[in-house]
Amino acid sequence: MEYFLGIDIGTTSVKSIAFSRDGNILCAHSVSYPIHHPSPDWSEQDPDEISEALFKTVENILQDLSPFIPALCCFSSAMHSLIAVDRNGKAISPSLIWADNRSADIAAQIHAENRAPDFYSRTGLPVHAMSPFCKLQWIRKNQPELFKTAHKFVGIKEYVFYKLFGCFVVDHSIAGATGLMNIHSRAWDPWILEQCGMTPEKCSEIVATDRIFTSPRLFPSLKEVPFIIGASDGAMANLGSTDEPGSLVVTVGTSSAARIIVDKPEIDPAMRTFCYYIKKDQWLLGGAGNNGGVVLQWLQDDLIRSKEKVDLFLNQAATVPPGSGGLVFLPYLMGERAPVWNANAKGVMFGLTINHDQASLVRASMEGVIYCLYAISQPLFEKTGIKNVFATGGFARNESWLQILSDVFNLPVLVSGTVENSAWGAARFGMETIGIPCTARSPVSKTFHPDAEAHSVYQKSFQQFQRLYELLKSEFR
Repeated sequence: MEYFLGIDIGTTSVKSIAFSRDGNILCAHSVSYPIHHPSPDWSEQDPDEISEALFKTVENILQDLSPFIPALCCFSSAMHSLIAVDRNGKAISPSLIWADNRSADIAAQIHAENRAPDFYSRTGLPVHAMSPFCKLQWIRKNQPELFKTAHKFVGIKEYVFYKLFGCFVVDHSIAGATGLMNIHSRAWDPWILEQCGMTPEKCSEIVATDRIFTSPRLFPSLKEVPFIIGASDGAMANLGSTDEPGSLVVTVGTSSAARIIVDKPEIDPAMRTFCYYIKKDQWLLGGAGNNGGVVLQWLQDDLIRSKEKVDLFLNQAATVPPGSGGLVFLPYLMGERAPVWNANAKGVMFGLTINHDQASLVRASMEGVIYCLYAISQPLFEKTGIKNVFATGGFARNESWLQILSDVFNLPVLVSGTVENSAWGAARFGMETIGIPCTARSPVSKTFHPDAEAHSVYQKSFQQFQRLYELLKSEFR
């Protein structure tokens, strides 16, 4: 039996999925892991826990599909993580993830000194606490001994690849998300490294996203199987969703993002978007928000403390009309990235009255996440004629949320047969890399069409959402 293994290293879980050549899921395994918050604004993970979770999912696939082995393994990974390692490749720090805001003051100072445009024009990444560029400066200032003794600073996919192949390598897509790679030369930027007190030797070797590795230290049965390094989860989600020009891919997992693929680098004068290189004639343009599914998880687990199944909890939203009866939620529970790039942003529930109930809070929270995505998408609408939206990630299982997305954007929303588009994108990318024809595309299982009346309500509510942020941003600390 022929199968192709897509491995997606996410924020809260790793998924290994075996696909057939036509994109059907043959076997899937997932292992979750926590995010730790030892101090306010800190978000850390155990890199060994993540790597062991990944290896376990692969082992489970191999056991379930024995005696067959994959034709290839290709990787998708979350971006912006930072791990200090010693000469033996052992982690000597936690993994600081994209949600870690400890370097917010450093990012704010760079903006205040009007230095951010210089960094952005070189890297395509707005200056924000999420980036390893800012995290490195925080470590240099607050943990000088760690900064001095670390052999290298790497991301989670680099850490996994060292365990598999004994070398430190990073693909162009992940390297572009560090804030250290020059978007034009696609090499580590010497001037930026100097700002961090870094040298290229403390970074991994940058390689193409289609670089092939063989003979992993683990999994002896996979000695001859090509391992393709792949790209970021955002890039793979787009590649796994559609080839159609004019299509926006929206993902809501723990966080959220809206992205399109363009054929040349695009730098936004207002620094609202990121731009990452994928491969020849493919660049990922868009923005990511800190607050996606984590908002509804917080609402259910920590605020309301509901024991309902997640689907039932979210389905309450369907009983509330669009606009949540004037309730507007700024869902900035973890600060915010695009398009405001404000790590100090805070959550605000505005317009509460005695008439609002639990279902109103749920719907307002879901609408707030979509408003963030709509704000992220504004500069993308300016650059290209977007005709439809492809929805991926966990939220694509909830019809109420998808209808809100369609009504806010006033566009058709298409959902594929599998919402695991990052893993499928990795498998498909791997097939193309080794020359296996892949004509399969994720089949559209359902389409949501916008309601004109609901869109009119949302336009007014979205404008209020934007005004509220502008009025309150000076109060965020």
